[in-house]
Amino acid sequence: MDRLLELTYRAEQSHFWFRGFRQFMKPAIARATANTIAPRILDCGCGTGSNLAMLRPYGHAVGFDLTRIGVAFAREHGHLVAQASIGQIPFRSASFDLVTSFDVFQGLPDAVERDAMAEMFRVLKPGGWLLLHVAALEILHGKHSVLSEEVRRYTPARLRSLIAGGGFRIDRLTFDQASLLPIMLPVRMWHRLAADAGEVAAGEGEITVPAAPINAALTALVSLEALALRIVNMPIGGSLMCLAQKPVGSG
Repeated sequence: MDRLLELTYRAEQSHFWFRGFRQFMKPAIARATANTIAPRILDCGCGTGSNLAMLRPYGHAVGFDLTRIGVAFAREHGHLVAQASIGQIPFRSASFDLVTSFDVFQGLPDAVERDAMAEMFRVLKPGGWLLLHVAALEILHGKHSVLSEEVRRYTPARLRSLIAGGGFRIDRLTFDQASLLPIMLPVRMWHRLAADAGEVAAGEGEITVPAAPINAALTALVSLEALALRIVNMPIGGSLMCLAQKPVGSG
């Protein structure tokens, strides 16, 4: 995981996937914070802290991460972070207006998955919002999945069951990274077909920034998808995004 965070830190400012991800998330963040004065935001599993930089324009953003290196990266760049587990969030109940978790849940052990959802529900104020982003579709398991220690990839049905079962009212659930699926699918299938004795090895290729012309072209592609995603839900893609709300009458 430390190696993944080091690679992520190098890539997330310019890599086309991360550029698309931020464009996909910003409208949902804006919706969740639009009617709140000085919203308090918590990023669960904040990694290197770059997502806190994305959240800062919308409110007072803090975070936590399980890993020592993630916390060190984030603090080095001026972010307010703690070292903690998403299964035991170190903040008071009903203290945040928006709680986010980006590409963390696919790596959680089964025993922690529902505890994490319960903890995120607990620290949200009634009427507060949850924004979740997760890896989608087991058919896309590949070398990057092994590097990032994925336990699962989600279907819409599984994610809906997890979030609704945690007490949230789902506002929007959609795939994203649909524009990259024609590239991702054959690559990931090849990873499995070429695996030694069926065991896919960890690989760093997908988190390395490609040559500038390729990166620019793929950035343009995901930017077009981001425009479409403002209007319609994607029927399939490499990831799932869910925006949900804690009911106003909840404790």
